[in-house]
Amino acid sequence: MNTLSVAALVACSPNIFAQKNAIDSTAIERIIGVKGQFSNGEYKVTIPQNDLSVEVDGFKIIPAMGLGTWIAFTPMNGGAMIMGDIVLTETDLKAVQQEVIKQGLTISAIHNHFVRNHPNILYMHIGGSGSTNEMAQKAKALLDKISSLRGGDPSRGTASSENVPNSLDTKKLDEIIGAKATMSKGVYKYTIGRPDVHLAEHGMKVSTFMGFNTWAAFQGAPDHAAVAGDFTMTENEVAPVIKALIEHGIEVVAVHNHMVHEQPRIFFLHYWGVGNAEELAKGLRAALDQTGNKDAGMKKMDMK
Repeated sequence: MNTLSVAALVACSPNIFAQKNAIDSTAIERIIGVKGQFSNGEYKVTIPQNDLSVEVDGFKIIPAMGLGTWIAFTPMNGGAMIMGDIVLTETDLKAVQQEVIKQGLTISAIHNHFVRNHPNILYMHIGGSGSTNEMAQKAKALLDKISSLRGGDPSRGTASSENVPNSLDTKKLDEIIGAKATMSKGVYKYTIGRPDVHLAEHGMKVSTFMGFNTWAAFQGAPDHAAVAGDFTMTENEVAPVIKALIEHGIEVVAVHNHMVHEQPRIFFLHYWGVGNAEELAKGLRAALDQTGNKDAGMKKMDMK
C-alpha cells in the first residue's frame, strides 16, 4: 500500500485506521540492522551523524543538538506508516531525493536548522505507508544510499561523537522553562509535547515520539551559551511565537511544514540563539507562553 492509497482509503473511511496492529520491531531491526526505541506501540530508529563536523558561531553541533537522522514507524491496519527526518549534506541532497522517489516514498519538507553552519546541512522529511517489512526495506535503502555517498555508516564516524563543554546552571534553566531536560554529552535538551492538539496525518495520530514536539537544546557556559531548537505551532501561533523569539534576541532561521495532509494545520520553526543562558531561556519561555499548551505538556518529557 503506498501513500496515495492511504489517502484514498482515509477519504472513503476516516476510521479505517482505528484498529492498529503491533509493530514488528524484530523485523525492522533485522532489515535495517539498527536497534531502535519503542514508545507506546511506536518504534523509532535514530542514526547519529557522527561523521559530520559542523560548527555554528564557534559552537560544535553534535547529534544531541539536532544532528541525527530518524525514521519512526507507527502501526496501522495492514502494516505501518513511517515518518522521518533525514540529515543531509548539500552534496547528498540530489541523490537521496532520487532514492526517495525510487522507493515510492514522499518528501514533505526540505529545510535548514541553522545558518552560518559549516558545512551546510539540510534536513529532509519523508513519509510512506505499507507493510512493515516493505517500509523497513525502503528505510534501509535510504540509509544505505547515504552511507554510500559518505563512504561509510555515519553513526560510526568520530567527527561529532565527543562531548561539548557545558557549565550551565541547569536547575535555573528548569525553573525558567518550567520543565526538566536530559543531559547528553554536554547538551541539555528539553522535549515538550502538545497534548492540547490532536494531530493526524492521513487519519493517523501523530505523537510526540513521531516528531510532533517543541524542543530546545542548550550548551556552553552561563554567560556564553547556545540554544537550538524547533517550535511546533498552530497557524494562529506562528506570528506571536516568532515575535517573542526575535524580541528576545533569538534568531528564527526557518519556518516550514513537516507534513502535507495533517489536520489541523501545523507549522514548525527552527531557531538559534547565542548569549546569556538565562536570558535565552526567558526568551523561549516567552515564546512558549504564546502557544496553546502553555503549561500543558510541560509535565511530561519525551526524548526526540
